Amino acid sequence: MFAVLKTGGKQYRVQPGDVLRVEKLAAEAGDKVQFNEILMIGSTIGAPLVSGAGVVAEVIDTIKADKVITFHKRRRKHSSQRTRGHRQQLTLLRVTELLETGADASDVKPATGARVSRRTAATTAQEI
Repeated sequence: MFAVLKTGGKQYRVQPGDVLRVEKLAAEAGDKVQFNEILMIGSTIGAPLVSGAGVVAEVIDTIKADKVITFHKRRRKHSSQRTRGHRQQLTLLRVTELLETGADASDVKPATGARVSRRTAATTAQEI
């Protein structure tokens, strides 16, 4: 049996035992997280979500993706150019079980993205 879940703006087809790389989640290595936005599980298709369904996964590690380099060059005389790089932070997960029903009553914490606002980051930098 498999499920289709949605997290980080992307959809993943998963089975128990699969290892996924998803957008960074607010969880530490060894934590269990539950995804509640399930689009399909087994032969049940949601409209748009399957109510009461969930996918439980264990966090393996937080990693960084390969570096992506962007280069902008403006033509002609007196032009400028800019090179920037970015490494997306990812969370490595291992799917442990698929719950067709009863996900609402489980004691596993729901998976949420790790977002830090600029104001919080700036305040933390000033405090240090």
